[in-house]
Amino acid sequence: MPYAFADIEALEPLPPLALDAEETGLAVLVRRNGRPIGFWMEALTGGTRLTEQELAQQIAARTGTKLVREAIREELLVPTLPLPFPSLTVAVCTKDRPERLARCLRSILNVDVPEGAARPDVLVVDNAPSDGQTRGVVEEFPGVRYTLEPRPGLDFARNRALHEATGDIIAYLDDDVVVDRGWLRGLAEAWGEHPDAAAFTGLVLPFALETPAQILFEANGGFSRGFEKLRYHGQVQPGNPLYPTGAGIFGAGANMAFRRDVLEQLGGFDEALDTGAPLPGGGDLDIFYRVIRAGYPLVYEPAYLVFHEHRRDLDGLRRQYETWGRGFMAFLDKVEYNDAEQRDKVKAMRLWWFKHYTRQLAKSVVGKHILPPDMLLAELRGAAKGRSGEYDRSLRRTEEIRQRFEVELASAAEPAFEEGGHG
Repeated sequence: MPYAFADIEALEPLPPLALDAEETGLAVLVRRNGRPIGFWMEALTGGTRLTEQELAQQIAARTGTKLVREAIREELLVPTLPLPFPSLTVAVCTKDRPERLARCLRSILNVDVPEGAARPDVLVVDNAPSDGQTRGVVEEFPGVRYTLEPRPGLDFARNRALHEATGDIIAYLDDDVVVDRGWLRGLAEAWGEHPDAAAFTGLVLPFALETPAQILFEANGGFSRGFEKLRYHGQVQPGNPLYPTGAGIFGAGANMAFRRDVLEQLGGFDEALDTGAPLPGGGDLDIFYRVIRAGYPLVYEPAYLVFHEHRRDLDGLRRQYETWGRGFMAFLDKVEYNDAEQRDKVKAMRLWWFKHYTRQLAKSVVGKHILPPDMLLAELRGAAKGRSGEYDRSLRRTEEIRQRFEVELASAAEPAFEEGGHG
């Protein structure tokens, strides 16, 4: 059930589009001068053809207002000297996925480098690997650095990257993304417009829509936060009384960047979140929230674009929704424990969340929701697990991991005793 994927530049002659016989839909990304301005999906029958005129009508109907706004924005821009872009480390944290890592690295090394910016330092963090394949992949890419983080857990790996980074900004990418050629330009643009920002997130679109699970996930919104530039700053947001506890609005951990000094000041990522199977989520929500609570701006820039390979099978997608529920509730529990000023908001957010997803489940049962009931039940089930003390349990597990590896490192550092020696 694959969907065809068309990447259209609106200022160039539009091509006719034709679906293959086995393709059951079309996904279209529209750009203006390379900048992404709109995306849509549409179910169609195999073999459907769109003429240039029909495609133009679709683009006008779906993205016409945004196209006009972008044209006006470009006309009104006052030429200024761009701010020098800081040095950048791009960190890819990975575990036992050599093919995806290689694809990700190729895309990073092929990005367009804007004027005034240096090529980024690229660092791969190999998290508790089962073999040497990741190191072998990195050795195929000259200039890419490799480091090992033996403690299992994504946030252990993210903090290892923070320790090893050399850039003033550190950008984190999941190993299952492919960066757009304009990715670095988008980040540099966001920096130039918001030099006071401490964190940046970007647009995440599907890499492919080849399976029912991938199509379902993207049809339900995927990771996308839209095509408008957004700036979050301060402790209140008009119209959002629960801000900033709903940290999912800020972006996705698959594509995020931070000022390194601020990340260090905040103590890095919480290693009790994103721990793998017991608690596989929440670390990105937590760091976005802490940036905002520390008084720093966080900026969302759609031109800072990556393409993510969504879960290919329905079981994997179901697990993903469960981890989202579990990670979000664990994050809220942490905030409730540690941020007394926000406790009333946390309680209200938790109540709103369960009511909202219960209503979504009811809609699904009667066929009025894009997701089937089992997907919504999975997210509710995950939230119930996250609410049942998962963060406390994860704190204890994480401390046990730290102590175990400290003992192993100490043992490895001790000199071997040779029989007949003198101390």
